[in-house]
Amino acid sequence: MKKSTLNNILKCILLAIFMCGTITTYAQKKFGGLALYTVRDDMGTNAKATLQAVADAGFKNIEAAGYEDGKFYNMSPVEFKKLLKSLKLKPISTHQGSVTLENADQMMADVKAAGFKYFVIPVPPMGMFEFNREKMSMGMNGTIEDLAKILTTLGEKANKAGLKLLYHNHDFEFKKNADGIVPIDYLLENVDSKLLNFQMDLYWVTKAGANPIAYFNKYPGRFKIWHVKDMDDQGRFAPVGKGSINFKNILDNKKLSGMKYYMVEQDMTFDGLKPLDAIKISHDGLKEIGFK
Repeated sequence: MKKSTLNNILKCILLAIFMCGTITTYAQKKFGGLALYTVRDDMGTNAKATLQAVADAGFKNIEAAGYEDGKFYNMSPVEFKKLLKSLKLKPISTHQGSVTLENADQMMADVKAAGFKYFVIPVPPMGMFEFNREKMSMGMNGTIEDLAKILTTLGEKANKAGLKLLYHNHDFEFKKNADGIVPIDYLLENVDSKLLNFQMDLYWVTKAGANPIAYFNKYPGRFKIWHVKDMDDQGRFAPVGKGSINFKNILDNKKLSGMKYYMVEQDMTFDGLKPLDAIKISHDGLKEIGFK
């Protein structure tokens, strides 16, 4: 074999090794989850292109927030699952705010068919959620006992459907209601953990003046998914790592909390920042903080 031919072969081998290493490195960068509520307007305009952008930003998992009339973002559950697979995105959880005791079975069947693991109640369902536009505040009508009964029933239905039920908090659940009861405490203490666990939104817990780690210690293992979003100096939503929340300290207590997944979520962006740019900043912030 000529020396020049041997050199060419060696160059090809080295190039192949380099390319494999580059691909592996790129693949390793895929981590973390994104709540698609962050990019809801983009999803409404072009779901496929938006999901491609989410994948390109480095995210591995997604949480949906776009179910209506049996479809996810105007796609059947099977179509949506197929699209996510083609983009190497994993469906983990979905917010199902329109659930009722009457439509729950069909809705859960659709959620299961789309490949999700967690069925999330984003606010008190069935007309119990209240939003005061003048005060820009949230709350609930009805009793916390009624909410606990509804969540218990939904938890039973979720178990039968092969799903896990979670309740997502805002700030009002961490404040005493008119009866002197802290709603989140009541739910944690009165609904069986086999039927209901929680998606802790770290921004809203902080906004309420509560301490996430104190809740991890008091109710270990109950917070299966986190919503990770930061708070700026005006108290507004901010990309991860660009605000004041001490995520490193919270992350040190991941095992205690029971967290299996986390989702970046930013309800609104400000000062001209576009959601698709905000998620890139947040993904970089996750890495700097130590999320994997």
